[in-house]
Formats: sequence, C-alpha cells, structure tokens
Amino acid sequence: MGREVSESCVDGVVMEMVAAYCGRFYAAKPELAAGRIEAIGFQVGHQLSERYTMERPRFTDHLEAIKFICKDFWSELFKKQIDNLKTNHRGTFVLQDNHFRWLTRVSLDPAVESTDATENDSGSLGDSAAQTTSMLLYFPCGLIRGALTNLGIPCAVSADMSNLPACELNHSSP
Repeated sequence: MGREVSESCVDGVVMEMVAAYCGRFYAAKPELAAGRIEAIGFQVGHQLSERYTMERPRFTDHLEAIKFICKDFWSELFKKQIDNLKTNHRGTFVLQDNHFRWLTRVSLDPAVESTDATENDSGSLGDSAAQTTSMLLYFPCGLIRGALTNLGIPCAVSADMSNLPACELNHSSP
C-alpha cells in the first residue's frame, strides 16, 4: 500500500509540474518550459544515480553505464526494466519502454479531451494534448541525461512518443 501511494504521488507531482510550467509559468514560451522541466529531471537523475551507485565500483565503459540505466536505474524509478536496448555501436543508444507508466493514462484523442469539442477546435485540442504529452517526456530525458552525466558520460537525450504508451529515449554521446 505504501509503495502504491508514493508512486501515485510521484505521478501527480510530475503531472502538476508539467501543468505548472506549461500553463502558468511559461504558457507563451513552451521551449522555456521544456528546458526547465528537463533541467529539473537532470538534477533529480544526477542525485539519484549518485545514490544508486554509491556502493558500486565506477563503470569502465559506456555500455556498462547504459545497462545500469536500463536495468537498475529504470527499475528503481518505474518498477520495471527497459524493454529494449538498441545501439549503432557509434555512441547512440535507443532505450525503449513499451508501457511507459507516465503515458499510459494520456489520450491524444480530442474526443476524449472534451465532449463539447466542435469540428473547428478539435484539431487544436489534439495539438494541445500532443504538446502536453511531449512535455511529460522532458523530465525522464533529463533523468537519464543527469544520471549518465554523473556517471561520466556527457550526452544528449531525446524521446519519441509516436507509438503511445511506448516511449523511445535516444541517447547520443558527443
């Protein structure tokens, strides 16, 4: 029971953070909202990876660190491992979560968004839902970037949400 309560609290905090940055703080500037949400994720990921690797020896290569993210780090955060890991063997890794918890309750169907929607504004509702959903992914991108940076791997992380609730997180080292 306690674990379920804490998980729902984290889900609520993330949803509220996205709503606050997108709707109140930076409503007219979504790129600033995205940057701030990602930065918060970076700080959290950096601190969590410090905590989770305290008793471990340093990783000797990038692949070990990525495997740690896929198995241990993701399991601590989402109670499951990453479903699929792909690489091009040139510094790019794709981590795929086929049932990403934060996206399981998101709908991009404008009819679900509002039963009063008319044909004229249903497209904007869909766009709004898609934008909010993409904003939700900046936080886990920041989590991964922060964790990897703490492990000595500077990188860029992006997300692909084209197949909801699946999510692909792309990591590239410079």
